[in-house]
Amino acid sequence: MNLGSALVTGLSPMPHATPIVFVVDDDISVRESLELLIGTAGWQPETFASAGEFLSRPRVEVPSCLVLDVSLPDLSGLDLQQRVASLVHMPIIFITGYGDVPVTVRAMKAGAVEFLTKPFGDDVMLDAIRQAIERSQAALDQQADIAALRDRYESLSRREREVMALIVSGLLNKQAGGELGISEITVKAHRGSVMRKMKARSFADLVNMSGKLRLGGCPPGRPG
Repeated sequence: MNLGSALVTGLSPMPHATPIVFVVDDDISVRESLELLIGTAGWQPETFASAGEFLSRPRVEVPSCLVLDVSLPDLSGLDLQQRVASLVHMPIIFITGYGDVPVTVRAMKAGAVEFLTKPFGDDVMLDAIRQAIERSQAALDQQADIAALRDRYESLSRREREVMALIVSGLLNKQAGGELGISEITVKAHRGSVMRKMKARSFADLVNMSGKLRLGGCPPGRPG
């Protein structure tokens, strides 16, 4: 089985869904205790005994986090962390039965939000999960904002994209018209259309949108 490919199957947005806390630990007592703790706190727990089981589970885009044991029977927790690195909306909380400074440092450098040594208090775990869920929600909100911006940008005509690229790069309307071989009045008309379609409240807002979309300063088809 291709463990990595399973991560991208079944993705579907679920607005206002209950946050999911995934637990991957081969110790059934840990899974059961965390399942009860997570459910009591109002989140949806899903537990797995191995990395393979977890990776086979289709993903949904809801606020979530992963409580992950460092030592697993198939992939290690650190290897699994690498497999799910692209899922920025699923922060990882590592748990381990022993303190290992090098492993802790490696996990945190790779983006883990917390590293807890067993046995840990319920409050400590709940606080870590709460912070991870908040980070997850923020990442999903950012992804939704970028997707909406891309949709607006796709609604622009080719000429409107050319005008947008030139004006956000700092050219005046007259200069942009000279670059494109059109009149200043025509540039103004396209600029107004761009502002309306992109729902930009100001020119600075439009420049900010261009930055989020990682647009270059040159229009399509024009060498940089």
